[in-house]
Amino acid sequence: MSNPIADPGHGHSPAAWAMVIIMLAGVSLGTLFFYLEMPVLVWISVVIVVIGAIVGFVMKKAGYGVNGPKYQPKEH
Repeated sequence: MSNPIADPGHGHSPAAWAMVIIMLAGVSLGTLFFYLEMPVLVWISVVIVVIGAIVGFVMKKAGYGVNGPKYQPKEH
């Protein structure tokens, strides 16, 4: 019973945080523009969400993902 549960990481990395922040901004703006009935800006917001996913993928490949060479985990 004394075995600690290993932390799986949960994506706490610069790549994950950058992706989530960009995508959250895109979804928030898209919701606002949908409410204001601005379809062109809604589609631009969709593009922002896709860009967020691409940024996260590129940063992970650049070594900023979990267990990447440039990732430095924080102590809890």
